[in-house]
Amino acid sequence: MPMPLLRSSLKAAMLATTLLATGVAGLAVTVPPAQAEVPMQGYADLVAQVSPAVVFIEVTAQSQAPSGRAGNPLEEFLRRFGEVNPQFRLPEQPEGGQVMHGLGSGFLISKDGVVVTNNHVVENATDMRVKLEDGREYQAELVGSDPMTDIAVIRLKGAKDLPFVEFGDSEALRVGDAVVAVGNPFGLGGTVTSGIVSAMGRNINSGPYDDYIQTDAAINRGNSGGPLFDTTGRVVGMNTAIFSPTGGSVGIGFSIPANTVRDVVAQLQQSGRVARGWLGVTIQPMTPDIALALGLPGQDGALVAQVQPDSPAEAAGIASGDVISAVNGKPVTGRSSLPRLIAAIPDGERATLTVVRDGAERKLSVTIGALSPERVAAAPSDAPSGLAAPLGVDIEPLAPRLARQLGLPPNLSGVVITAVDPSGPNADRLGPGDVIAEAGGRPIATPRDLAAALREAQGRGVLLLKVIRDGDPVYVGAEVPGA
Repeated sequence: MPMPLLRSSLKAAMLATTLLATGVAGLAVTVPPAQAEVPMQGYADLVAQVSPAVVFIEVTAQSQAPSGRAGNPLEEFLRRFGEVNPQFRLPEQPEGGQVMHGLGSGFLISKDGVVVTNNHVVENATDMRVKLEDGREYQAELVGSDPMTDIAVIRLKGAKDLPFVEFGDSEALRVGDAVVAVGNPFGLGGTVTSGIVSAMGRNINSGPYDDYIQTDAAINRGNSGGPLFDTTGRVVGMNTAIFSPTGGSVGIGFSIPANTVRDVVAQLQQSGRVARGWLGVTIQPMTPDIALALGLPGQDGALVAQVQPDSPAEAAGIASGDVISAVNGKPVTGRSSLPRLIAAIPDGERATLTVVRDGAERKLSVTIGALSPERVAAAPSDAPSGLAAPLGVDIEPLAPRLARQLGLPPNLSGVVITAVDPSGPNADRLGPGDVIAEAGGRPIATPRDLAAALREAQGRGVLLLKVIRDGDPVYVGAEVPGA
């Protein structure tokens, strides 16, 4: 995750309203969000057309954590964005977990009661009640869910002849297009807001398949799982997350594109799970310094930091330090686009990867595997930078091939600093390209080694680092705030 987000305490908040916690830290926004021009006839006809198919979900769930905060879905979500602001920590849970109640939104996609919503709305639910705009209520059961995209499908028991909406083509959206959100913010069912598409293809680091629509239509806690409509009444997105200093809307909301939702929902309805392709690499972002060292014209492509043993990537000859620039001819525009391209390829199918190695482009043929939960759990993190947040830096593993191309010994162990917060505690001590080889007298081979050294430094306020800078070792007394 980019350092400005870490150090500014920018947080993303799940929009399901819970009775346990509602505040989420964020970045203060002083400029009011831009508003889309309302058509002369307003949105009344559109709302009358689509709102009967928007539902409001009340969930009872059992906390999975036996005690403390571990395992809380909201705090886990926040953890992905850096350190949780202590001001907004969730209350302690009693032994044995705790019953939680939450509200969310969803939308009907069939007359027999199939509802699409967010996984975080219904996760660990022991009871789900769904209310329609006309007041009818139904018990619901889970059809299937996909935590990796935060999409779930539930079915209303005994439902028939219900109103429903259809998906539109999210690929056809343009920045500036008008959109309308309908949902259940703060339990206020039937709330309608409008705005524009502010950006496309946003990656907010909530998961490996981030590809969000950003909108300034006001969405708040409780809008989770609700639809984002275009002006024809088609669903073009599902509202999922916001950036906010208080948990309320400041005009920065994120929706999962309808094309992604449609594909995932189809698999969940068919088998209750989602099948994805697996390559078996850990990747890291391209920075200007790394692109320059590799002789690349820009920062597109995914840099391979590590190849998992016995993986399709290893069998195809992919090596650490390779830059994957295309999959079956489709360009890899950044680190986040590679997982989506690979995930869309069925297990057992062959794919052609365009790889840049030692300044030369080559084609590699790979047989894609199946991404299983065990492989997800075994895969090393591809976003380790948060482990060095106390130092005010972003870090990445130092792959041997990358070390050679940076002019470093190929057997050098350490982590390379890819960004430094200019307002951070070590802006005058550390710089991009520095390789941390030792911390507190212990060798550093992985980002987690550095995180362990930072924990051991608690109480001292300073940590002695051995840094390789321009090929020479330098010792740095790094400040560790709050230690």
